[in-house]
Amino acid sequence: MLIRIAELKDIDLIKQYDKHIAEAELTNVLMLGRIFIAEENNDLIGWLRYNYFWDNTPFMNMLYILNKYRKKGYGKALTEYWEEKMRCSGFNSVLTSTPSNESSQSFYEKLGYKAIGGFLMSNESYELILSKEL
Repeated sequence: MLIRIAELKDIDLIKQYDKHIAEAELTNVLMLGRIFIAEENNDLIGWLRYNYFWDNTPFMNMLYILNKYRKKGYGKALTEYWEEKMRCSGFNSVLTSTPSNESSQSFYEKLGYKAIGGFLMSNESYELILSKEL
């Protein structure tokens, strides 16, 4: 598996799957180098998109693995790759979130993330905020 920083040329591929971000913001995040793509034999496996909470704490906004690659360790590898990049950039902790009713909660717990709070938006599941010390 190859993990690389996504480029503007990847925008159409990412847009096919990522419906949670406006195109203008996706372009911005791509230009900032805040998306890592996982590939194997030039085939997309998935990606990790992040930004900064309070402008100073790395926050993973999206971890997406295509269905046929799920439960094979790719999500873990992408997450650990991102964590190492953040550690090397001088950060001591990272954040992410997940709906409390999704199985991804246990995925993050296995990687050492701990729930530190959450919030409830109308007509949505409770969103857990998760933190990990690096």
